[in-house]
Amino acid sequence: MAESLEQMPKTDTMRLRDRFIGQSCKLFYKSSPLKIVRAEGQYMYDEKGNRYLDCINNVAHVGHCHPDVVRAGQKQMAQLSTNSRFLHDNLVICASRLASTMPEPLSVCFLVNSGSEANDLALRLAQAHTKSRDVIALDHAYHGHLTTTIDISPYKFNQAKGTGKKDWVHVVEYLRNYPS
Repeated sequence: MAESLEQMPKTDTMRLRDRFIGQSCKLFYKSSPLKIVRAEGQYMYDEKGNRYLDCINNVAHVGHCHPDVVRAGQKQMAQLSTNSRFLHDNLVICASRLASTMPEPLSVCFLVNSGSEANDLALRLAQAHTKSRDVIALDHAYHGHLTTTIDISPYKFNQAKGTGKKDWVHVVEYLRNYPS
């Protein structure tokens, strides 16, 4: 386990968050938010050492702090950490490997930094292809916090006051109980 910095009291963390983090970035469990200080595998740990199964973050496929992922990240960052607008062998090798797993028409990769960016790019590609802005979104869905993705997210217009759904967004309910 990596050595952690000394922690401030949870009340100080909450006070600083209220002061310096935008109010639209809501906490989970607002009445009693979790102060997560470390994670390993599928678990996160709070400042008191309580363990929580992580079913929210985007690490379910390998877990938090997976030694192979940490090692690979450290190795790459020790060599080079730059964007994809420069030539580098690893970028084209990775894209080639990804493309080889897809059907032939899908042969170009767009590498992005987050799910929000991926959703934004998918919307822009679909709009360019269809020449239409209309979007179907599942109710209760979350697509990210970019302007393009928040505009289609029921997360926004069901939660925020005065921010109605755009005419070109069509929300559908998803089936909670599938027929047998």
